[in-house]
Amino acid sequence: MSRHEPTTWLPPWLRQTLPILLLTLCPPTAILMWHTHVRLHGSVLELLELFRRDGLLTSLRAIWGPVFWGSATAWTVIAVFAAVQLALIRIIPARKVHGTVTPRGNVPDYPANGVPAFVITLAAWVLCSHVLGLFSPTIVYDHFGELLGALNVFSLAFCLFLYVKGRALPTTDDASVTGNPVFDYYWGTELHPRVLGWDVKMFTNCRFGMMGWPLIILSFAAKQAELHGLSDSMVVAVTLQLVYIFKFFIWEPGYLRSMDIQHDRAGFYICWGCLVWLPCVYTSHTLYLVHHPSHLGLPLSALVLGVGLLAILINYLADRQRQVVRATGGECRVWGRPPMLIHASYTTERGETRKSILLASGYWGLSRHFHYLPELTAAFCWSVPALFTDFLPYFYFVFLTVLLVHRSFRDDLRCQAKYGAAWDEYRQLVPNRIIPSFARFRSRQAQA
Repeated sequence: MSRHEPTTWLPPWLRQTLPILLLTLCPPTAILMWHTHVRLHGSVLELLELFRRDGLLTSLRAIWGPVFWGSATAWTVIAVFAAVQLALIRIIPARKVHGTVTPRGNVPDYPANGVPAFVITLAAWVLCSHVLGLFSPTIVYDHFGELLGALNVFSLAFCLFLYVKGRALPTTDDASVTGNPVFDYYWGTELHPRVLGWDVKMFTNCRFGMMGWPLIILSFAAKQAELHGLSDSMVVAVTLQLVYIFKFFIWEPGYLRSMDIQHDRAGFYICWGCLVWLPCVYTSHTLYLVHHPSHLGLPLSALVLGVGLLAILINYLADRQRQVVRATGGECRVWGRPPMLIHASYTTERGETRKSILLASGYWGLSRHFHYLPELTAAFCWSVPALFTDFLPYFYFVFLTVLLVHRSFRDDLRCQAKYGAAWDEYRQLVPNRIIPSFARFRSRQAQA
């Protein structure tokens, strides 16, 4: 097996310390976030006071201990949900879509059936909880701590399985180790592992993490309705998230060509993140609303909802614009004009020369990562119904901002190494990383 370094964007000292820090800090952070929302009124100050009074380790044992291993109900929910999603991937008719060429020249393929899987999942949830009464619609909220505990235990064990599999029986030759077992566990040893034919990253990222998100927030909304009545702030937050997630599954074939899938390996960073961090952090603002049912009023609700929906639409149109240009080889129009393109070439690890298209007009002429801006706007819009009493509902927005800004730097470094002079030319045409320069864009459009 190759000893290839998969994360050259990290400095050596950070490659040594970051995995240990995240492996140590992230699991308890997820549990503490749940506990703070449910037991401490969503107040970080109350959590800090608890630490001061009882001590950090004593407090953590008292909070985490009862839910560490989950519960029979939690494990049953996880098993049923995972089995349903795995079955839907297989049984729903789907056209085959291809991912990007890997460094070793492999081309993964996936079934494009995310939209019907999303609709069936939501319909099954409503039918089983509200119509047939097989379980309470508040089941996720009522057992959320146990679910996070069980998911954490399962995910840590699953990542160990992926580490061993990548070393002993990799699915493709896009697998390597660094010589540091801790880092390899954190980052992963395989780029596209498959188990019994199921693609691991497609399942963990899309069909477990993203598909679980809507069910979690619907359960939170049901709990608020049970305790306080359903508030307009909850309706706005949940509506925006459901639309965003539906948009995600429309765009799922495009996501399967994104950085998460192309470059991030199947290890703790991605798999634990999608199986534990996403269900906990990405829904935290809605969990806060369960016990803080703020009432926005019709004008403010309509404003937040409208801005959020517009941001989701722009995010989708930007991603689709680039997809269409690549699918047509640039034989299309962008905002009524022929697209401004840079034809780049790159070499795979096998020495094969391949070509790619860099779009420098439309949304992608505004900034190199313009689509992050409407995504952050949408995230703020479904967080702001919590108003500004506490910080915790905005943890997700802050985390997402840091994640996307960091990702923009990573992507620039990767593209610079991959495309060389062509990327330099693109950066000259589109100098801004995320925030657009509209004046420069209008000047360039006039010259074109």
